[in-house]
Amino acid sequence: MDVVVLRLGNLVVFMVVFVPIAQRLLGVRFGFGRLAVGALITLSVSGPLAVAMIGPPPWTGSNGAAMAYMVLIALVSMLAGLVFLVLAEALVPTGSLPRARDLRRDLSGRIARTRRYLQILRIAIKHGLGPYLRGRRRPGRENAAGQAELARSLRLALDEAGVTFVKLGQVLSTRSDILPASVAEELSRLQDQVTPAPWPQIEQVLIDELGAPINQLYAEFDTTPLAAASVAQVYTAKLHVAAPASTGAPPASASAGAAPSFPSSTAERGGGGLDVVVKVQRPGIASLVERDLDIVRRLARLLERNTDWGRAMGVRALADGFADAMREELDFTVEAGNMTTVAAGHSVAASNDLVVPRLHPERSTRRVLTMQRLDGIGLGNAQQAIADRGLDPARLGRALFECLLGQVAIDGVFHADPHPGNFLLLADGRIGMLDLGSVGRLDPATREALQRFLLAIDHGDPVAATDALLEIVNRPDVIDERSLERAVGQFMTKYLAAGVTLGPAMFNDLFKIITSHELGVPPEVAAVFRALATIEGTISRISPGFDLVAASRQFAGAHVVDRLAPDALRRTATEELAQLLPMLRRLPRRIDRIAAAAESGRLGVNVRLLADERDRRHVTALLHQVLLVVLGATAGIMAVLLLGTAGGPKITATMSLFQLFGYNLLVICAVLVLRVLVLIFRLPGRA
Repeated sequence: MDVVVLRLGNLVVFMVVFVPIAQRLLGVRFGFGRLAVGALITLSVSGPLAVAMIGPPPWTGSNGAAMAYMVLIALVSMLAGLVFLVLAEALVPTGSLPRARDLRRDLSGRIARTRRYLQILRIAIKHGLGPYLRGRRRPGRENAAGQAELARSLRLALDEAGVTFVKLGQVLSTRSDILPASVAEELSRLQDQVTPAPWPQIEQVLIDELGAPINQLYAEFDTTPLAAASVAQVYTAKLHVAAPASTGAPPASASAGAAPSFPSSTAERGGGGLDVVVKVQRPGIASLVERDLDIVRRLARLLERNTDWGRAMGVRALADGFADAMREELDFTVEAGNMTTVAAGHSVAASNDLVVPRLHPERSTRRVLTMQRLDGIGLGNAQQAIADRGLDPARLGRALFECLLGQVAIDGVFHADPHPGNFLLLADGRIGMLDLGSVGRLDPATREALQRFLLAIDHGDPVAATDALLEIVNRPDVIDERSLERAVGQFMTKYLAAGVTLGPAMFNDLFKIITSHELGVPPEVAAVFRALATIEGTISRISPGFDLVAASRQFAGAHVVDRLAPDALRRTATEELAQLLPMLRRLPRRIDRIAAAAESGRLGVNVRLLADERDRRHVTALLHQVLLVVLGATAGIMAVLLLGTAGGPKITATMSLFQLFGYNLLVICAVLVLRVLVLIFRLPGRA
C-alpha cells in the first residue's frame, strides 16, 4: 500500500513538471487524461533508460558526467511522452471523442429516440400499416373500399403519432394530385378533427397560463372543443363586458387552429359579453415535438451526407427551417406578433375579400390565445355552401391566391401553412384567415428577385427567369448558365402555358432542374414553394379548375408592373440620386487631382499586401512551421555529424562530449518535428 501511494505521489509531482513543459514544447493544449498517460510513460521509461545508459546504482563517475547523463535521460524520457501525445493526436484527434457528460446525454437521447421509433412502429402495426413499412401491399387494398380503409388507418396512425406527423398529414391532404382522392379526403380530417385532449388537462393549462379560475376570466366557456388541431384545441367562450378588446392595434389574425365552423357572430350579445374563441395549446406536446424534430434533423444530416440530391437541396437547412417554424408555432406570443404583422400588411389590409379576427391580448399568453369569433365554415368543406350562396369559386380562389402572392412578393411576411383548415368562408362571402403560428419572412432583395421572376413568367422570358432564379437560390461556384437557361425555357414551355393543370410531373421536373445544376434552396424560399404548393391544393378544394399560371400572370401584370409606372420610377430615381449625390459632388475634385498627378508624373498606386489580420496570422503560422522544419532538419544533420565524429573530450569511458551534444541535438530535432506534426494533426480551429 505504501509503495502504491509513493508511486502515485511521484506521478502527481512529475505531472506538475511534465504538463507545462509538454504543452510549451508542442505549442498546443491537451486533455488531462492524455497528459496523465504521457507523464506515466515518461516516468516509466526513465528508470530502465537510466540503467541502460549508466548502469545499475550505485553510479560511479564524476559529478559532471552524472549530471550530463541525467539531463540526457530526462530529455529522452520526456521525448517518449511527447511521442505518445503526438501519436494520440494523429490517431484520435482532440474533440473527436465525446466527453463523459456528452456521452450520458447522447445515451439518454439515443434511448429516447429508440423509444420513439418503437412507438411509431407499434402505432403503424396497430393500425395495419406493417406490410407497407416492409414495401408490400395487402391484397384487396387496390379497390375503392380498400383505399378507404387504408386512408382511415393512415389517418388514425398519424393522429396517434403526434403533432409532427399530423402536420405531415395536413400537407399531404392538400395534394390530391399526388394521392388518391379518397386518401386526401380522409387526411383532410386531420386539419380540424384530431383526437382532442381531455378537458381537465386543458383546464389546467388555462389556469396555469392565465392565473385564475375559468369562471373569473370568461363570462361563459364551452368545455366541448369547437375544433381540435395538431398543436391546439379551440373553444367557444364569452368575455365579460368590462373586459376590453385590443383597441388601438390593427386587426390581428386569430390562429384558431383550423376551426370547421363558427355559428355565432362577432357582435356583442345582449348583456352576455363578446363572443370569442380560445385557442389552448395541447399539454405536453413541446417535448414530443423536440424529439421528433431531433429525428428529422438526424435524417436530414444522413440524406445530405449520403445522397447527391440531399447535398444539392441543402436538406439540413430545410430541416432547420422546418424546426424553427414548428418552434414558433408552439409559442403563441410569436403567433400574436405574426397576427399583427400580417393584418397590417397591404395584401390583407387593402383586401375586401379577406378578414382576420381581432386579438384580445389581456387573455393571451404563451400557450393561450383569445380572439374574435367569426361566422363561417372551414374552406375545405365549403364547396357546397359556395354553390348554395351563388358565390363565384374562381373569384374566391383568385382572391386567396393573390393575397398569398402579395404577402410573398410585396409584404415580405406570408402565411406559411395555408391548408384548407386555416381558412373560413364567412357568412358575408369573405374569407377569414386563421392560424398564423407559422409565417415566412423574405428580405427585400429576395422579394425583388421573386417579382422579377413573376415578370419573366408573365413575359415568357427564360433568360430573365434564369437570372432571377439564380438570385433566389444559392448558386454553386461553377454553373453552366446556358444549360440552366435551356432547362428553364423547356420547363416554362411545357408547364407554364395557360390552362395547364399542375401535377406531380411539374414538381418532379423542377426538382430535377435544381438538383442537376446543384442549386441550393434557402429555407425561406423553400417555405414559399411549400406555401404555394399548399395553397394550390387548398384552392382546388373550392375551385377544381382554377388556373394557377394564369392567376400568377394576372398578378404580375396588375401588381408587379406597378413598379414600372412613372410615379414609381420617379420615386426610385429620387431615392437612388439621394444616395449618389454626395459621391457625385466629390467626384470632380477627385478627377482633377488624378489628372494633375498624372500630368506631373506623380501618379502612383498604393497596394497593401496582407492588409487583413486573418491573412497575416495565416502567413505567420505557415512561416513558423517552415522555420521549425528547417531548425529541426539542421539539428538532426548536426547531430548525425557529431555522432559520427571520432575523438573529442571523454565524458565517460564509452561517450565523448561530441556524442553527448549529438544525442541532445537529436532530442531537439525530435521535439521540433513532433511540434510540426501535432500542428498538422490537430484539426483546424482546435489548435
